[in-house]
Amino acid sequence: MDELRRMPATTATGECVFCAIGSGQAPAAFVHEDDEFVAIVDLRPVTTGHLLVLPRAHHADLASLPASAGARMFTIAQELAAALRRTDLQCEAINLFLADGKAAGQEIPHVHLHVIPRFAGDGFVLSADWRVRTKEELVKVAEKVKAAR
Repeated sequence: MDELRRMPATTATGECVFCAIGSGQAPAAFVHEDDEFVAIVDLRPVTTGHLLVLPRAHHADLASLPASAGARMFTIAQELAAALRRTDLQCEAINLFLADGKAAGQEIPHVHLHVIPRFAGDGFVLSADWRVRTKEELVKVAEKVKAAR
């Protein structure tokens, strides 16, 4: 697995590394495989047991992923979360995380869903301005989103 430590976002031939994993051309530790999706153990886990669910077909972002595939991706994540809870890892909770775009932290432009086991004191936090917004602020954002649908 030493080759995994150096795996970039693309292969030597320029292929998306997640496409290469999905087609069996790049190594990974698989926990799920079907015709449309694979799930693997994350190379750089936030916590022990951190998994990635990714479509075999290339979809750079969430907008390009068909809704039915998105539903399937979350179903697989739900099944894996339940499996993680049954392991001897003794995780106490699960986070599902999807970074959609570079500003969101997406490093590989192939949509994927993180399944992150959580443990008391594991140190993983999402830091942000969590202050309560005014009703006016909320309504303004809601109107913008509704208008864009």
